[in-house]
Amino acid sequence: MGTVLGAACVFVMKRELPTMVQRALTGFAAGVMVAASIWSLLIPAMDQAADMGLWAFLPAVVGFWLGILFLLLLDRTIPHLHQDGGQPEGLRFRLDKTAMLVLAVTLHNIPEGMAVGVVLAGWMAGNSNITSAGALALSLGIAIQNFPEGAIISMPLRAQGLKKRKAFFYGILSGVVEPMAALLTLWAAALILPVLPYLLGFAAGAMIYVVVEELVPEMSAGAHSNLGTLCFAAGFTVMLALDVALG
Repeated sequence: MGTVLGAACVFVMKRELPTMVQRALTGFAAGVMVAASIWSLLIPAMDQAADMGLWAFLPAVVGFWLGILFLLLLDRTIPHLHQDGGQPEGLRFRLDKTAMLVLAVTLHNIPEGMAVGVVLAGWMAGNSNITSAGALALSLGIAIQNFPEGAIISMPLRAQGLKKRKAFFYGILSGVVEPMAALLTLWAAALILPVLPYLLGFAAGAMIYVVVEELVPEMSAGAHSNLGTLCFAAGFTVMLALDVALG
């Protein structure tokens, strides 16, 4: 729903999002994802492994690196193009620019869906370290940062000449993978629970990869400005507040 509402901006805004607005929205999304990775994923992963004593960090670290490497593999495999990117990335396929722009956003929606699915699976299994409020906080945080993602994909497509409905459709399409990833994770819950700490770290690593590889460069592109950094801090504190207040 966050992505749908963001993509719907194409019906109420006449022009492409100004560069500074895109920076602000991207910085905010990055802040939410970093805070969610820490408070909703990495800390619960270490709490889950508390019986390992001094080695309680190990599942989080191993899972984190697996998440990084998994997104690196997807980044090298799936053909995609960033908003201001010059050359397409991933394997070479005959896809138009619009399809590759949508795939770029779709790529980093996968770990977000997995993160929500892993946390919900832990809560549904009765895990004492994961509360329903904590799962809700993560879901709300991801939904909030999905709003700017929907706008950032649909508005430029509209500016390129696509009709409003088609740009709106592509904006929604970029977010469809997120609930699919969450449902797939929930479906595999029986296999997930024994290695839950590793998978919490995995989801965190995948999200941090997206932040460092895509969102931080996008919020800093062009002429120097502190706006992206300030909005990053705003997104971080919003997610932190949600997690502490609800969790």
